[in-house]
Amino acid sequence: MLRNSCGNKRGTHCNKWTERNASSLCKSIRILEHAALSIERNSQVKVLQVIHSVNPRGGGPVEGILQLGPALAAQGIEMEVMSLDAPDAPWVNNFPVPLHATGPSRFGYGYNSRAVPWLKQNRTNYDAVIVNGVWQYASFAVWRVLHATSTPYYVYPHGMLDPWFKRQYPLKHIKKWLYWPWAEYRVLRDAKVVLFTCEEERLEARKSFWLYQCHEQVTGYGIASPPGDAFHQRSLFLERYPELKGKQLILFLGRIHEKKGCDILLQAWKEILSQTSRGSDLHLVMAGPIDHAYGAEMKEFAGRLNLQRTVTWTGMVAGDLKWGSLHAADAFILPSHQENFGISVVEALACGVPVLISDKINIWREIEEDKAGLVENDDLSGTIRLLNRWLDLPPIHKEEMQNQARGCFERRFDISRTAEALALLLRR
Repeated sequence: MLRNSCGNKRGTHCNKWTERNASSLCKSIRILEHAALSIERNSQVKVLQVIHSVNPRGGGPVEGILQLGPALAAQGIEMEVMSLDAPDAPWVNNFPVPLHATGPSRFGYGYNSRAVPWLKQNRTNYDAVIVNGVWQYASFAVWRVLHATSTPYYVYPHGMLDPWFKRQYPLKHIKKWLYWPWAEYRVLRDAKVVLFTCEEERLEARKSFWLYQCHEQVTGYGIASPPGDAFHQRSLFLERYPELKGKQLILFLGRIHEKKGCDILLQAWKEILSQTSRGSDLHLVMAGPIDHAYGAEMKEFAGRLNLQRTVTWTGMVAGDLKWGSLHAADAFILPSHQENFGISVVEALACGVPVLISDKINIWREIEEDKAGLVENDDLSGTIRLLNRWLDLPPIHKEEMQNQARGCFERRFDISRTAEALALLLRR
């Protein structure tokens, strides 16, 4: 009677027994997996962020570190920072994250004799190290210390491998080639993972140097929801700049730098104002530090274009004043020639402000897909089209785009999503 189990009563009984036990086994596995995930999430991980400088004028990378701190803490990851700043630098004392300033450093490269000894002495205090940026001593110092140790390190290039720099500064690119094989190539090659903020950045990074080898991963990037009271912040900004009250404001927020397309923006603004169909309530706000040669040049250029009455230069804005500029704006504009992510773009989205950007900002596809703004080429005609397309939109469509801007931020660029992905990667 003991034939194959498929053909008799005993076989049927065995099959039922097997199914019951298989079901029980699956439930047990799910329970164990859930317990393991809970343990993993609750286990404390300590990470060191390394950056050339925490000077807020450094823009996106510095702001990214500040935004990631609380978001990683919510994932059970403790974060500290090491920089090449001098300990007495004015931006060091009030930095809100535990900071180890190993400077002072020499030249723009940032070499100092304290960085490597400090890393050797303290590397075992951290489960992982994240390097922010390349082409400066911070990344090479991390490689020197960690590449042959058990402490893994990760690298955020922050767009510094974009081929735009190769085309724009060919002599600097030759200098980088001399440096690349024995330094930055090794930094990327030996990193546990090279982290990219979006797919476009990852693809562009492959185009600058033929000797390129690394483990790539797109983790995303983002910011937290804007802090504070939007109405109060908007009022604060307009009180500081009363000439802007009642105006239709187009906001540029960021470094006044040649890669940002500031010159073509001013020329495009001149062209827009010359169109007789446009109202007299249009005003351009240029928010960013101008106490340097290029900033002074752009302000003088605006004067030559007779834009004094329709352009306001605020200098650098921060805190409530920065958020107030965004809440007061009807639209945000950035005709940049190169931008690996664009923190200010995402800040505008978070405030529900439609963004008018060039297709050289690496998140332009996401903006266009979500209808959270308008996209054109990074030249004069493209920037003029951006402004005209926005100004020609019916009010109801502008209102719809405001809602889509906020939705785009929540779906794609909320810092909690980035922190969750990064925490999972670090724990693995």
